Amino acid sequence: MKEDFYEILGVSKGASAAEIKKAYRKKAIEFHPDKNPGDTKAEEMFKKAAEAYEVLSDPDKRARYDQFGHAAFDGSSGFGGGGMNMDDIFSQFGDIFGGAFGGGFSGFGGFGGGGQRRMKGSNLRIRVKLTLEEVANGVEKKVKVRRKLQADGVTYKTCSTCNGSGQITKITNTILGRMQTATTCHTCGGSGQTIDHRPSGADAQGLKVEEETVSIKIPPGVEDGMQLKVSGKGNDAPGNGIAGDLLVAIETLEHETLKREGDNLHYDLYVSISEAVLGSSKEIDAIGGKVRIKLEPGIQSGKILRLRGKGVNSINGYGSGDLLVHVNVWTPKELNKEQREFFERMQSDENFVPKPEKSDKSFFEKVKDMFS
Repeated sequence: MKEDFYEILGVSKGASAAEIKKAYRKKAIEFHPDKNPGDTKAEEMFKKAAEAYEVLSDPDKRARYDQFGHAAFDGSSGFGGGGMNMDDIFSQFGDIFGGAFGGGFSGFGGFGGGGQRRMKGSNLRIRVKLTLEEVANGVEKKVKVRRKLQADGVTYKTCSTCNGSGQITKITNTILGRMQTATTCHTCGGSGQTIDHRPSGADAQGLKVEEETVSIKIPPGVEDGMQLKVSGKGNDAPGNGIAGDLLVAIETLEHETLKREGDNLHYDLYVSISEAVLGSSKEIDAIGGKVRIKLEPGIQSGKILRLRGKGVNSINGYGSGDLLVHVNVWTPKELNKEQREFFERMQSDENFVPKPEKSDKSFFEKVKDMFS
């Protein structure tokens, strides 16, 4: 079972963004690879802290984590048990360390000892449409994505402007003495490399657009508008940099008869007066196929039948919702002479006089039960 992100950073759930950032910096410095050479346990803690910070520092991801826990990112966050490597960490959070390690990270990830940084490619965004059955049970989708990949045959050379450091250093004489400043190299953009050979069909960065089939594992219980992430399936970055991510927006298709509310499903069942009086057996829609239910004689309009576990699988892994069947007795609008005479005779019959029992709940009580 994965550790709680708040516990990893040692903060409370109500911690501010500044407190989370401060806690992450403290953990990152404590377990930094430069400080713990060859210590695999420290490296694992370093990655765990980065994983926690990546989620809790983003308001949208933090809200999803607070609501759904780790299940909100299972199979889609890009971590998945240590999936975030050193390149990812230093590329995204290198600024967190400030001058704690002299501006260098021993060649790990985003910055080298001389300030060189590895570029990260741009993210791609797609929309995936899911049926209610796919939402309820989870699904693996294979989609075709047009992404920029490093062209075959492209080669790079050390940037002549910054000599591969990725930075331009400038020394200025001031009244306070000599001051040294460093800025990102304008020629290579901080990568420390420029294109040496660009094959035909590649753009100015040595990239070429190609179509690739990407497999996306979508967990059960996702909701319309939710966004998943597949790490490393965005555009490549020039100079053997870090690939961007594929962001997947979820769109759920409306079911013909079933309506979703959280993990529960609702079904409107219409029965005739004779079926309500005599009782009946009806077949209704459910996830995975039809199910048959029995209606007891004398069932009342507005009765709610609960089929437990026939709803949507919970995204946080806490079982499944229920299928709520709403019984509606259909009153005919037109009657022939014989039918009209029958109901006229029944108007004064005591069996047709409403006699609600205490067990017959009011509309408001039924609504209350639905949400309990």
